[in-house]
Amino acid sequence: MSKEKLSRISISLPESLLDGLDQMVNERGFESRSQAICDMINLQLNDHRAKQGHEVMTGTVNLVYNHSTPGLQKKLHDLQFEFIDEVISSLNVNLTHTNTLSIILVQGPADKLNMIADKMITLRGVVYGRLLINSYIIPPIHPLPPSKGD
Repeated sequence: MSKEKLSRISISLPESLLDGLDQMVNERGFESRSQAICDMINLQLNDHRAKQGHEVMTGTVNLVYNHSTPGLQKKLHDLQFEFIDEVISSLNVNLTHTNTLSIILVQGPADKLNMIADKMITLRGVVYGRLLINSYIIPPIHPLPPSKGD
């Protein structure tokens, strides 16, 4: 795999900001300021793409929910089936006698992923929910063939 061509830029920062950057570089273990700044720029670009809405991205819907809430598990399952082209996989872990952690891997246009996550997070019984989107996509997953009833 070939390395991407690098471009050199120059930036001006207040000394206090530069001191903070150097401290973060040391504490987090970056090899250089450049590596840290690239990481920050990638994070901002990813957040920007996620808000644009049309770019295909991957992410996880992270939920903690009370599995004793009547009908909640079925509603979550039904939503995953309704959006089967976007929901790639899920993992559920029982945390306590009443709470379950669910991590749902999703891929699709960012605006649709936000809509799916909102539908899940706002269900009664969900204690915590968050969509984490990243800019990378997994190899394409082929949608199911249309059923005879479609």
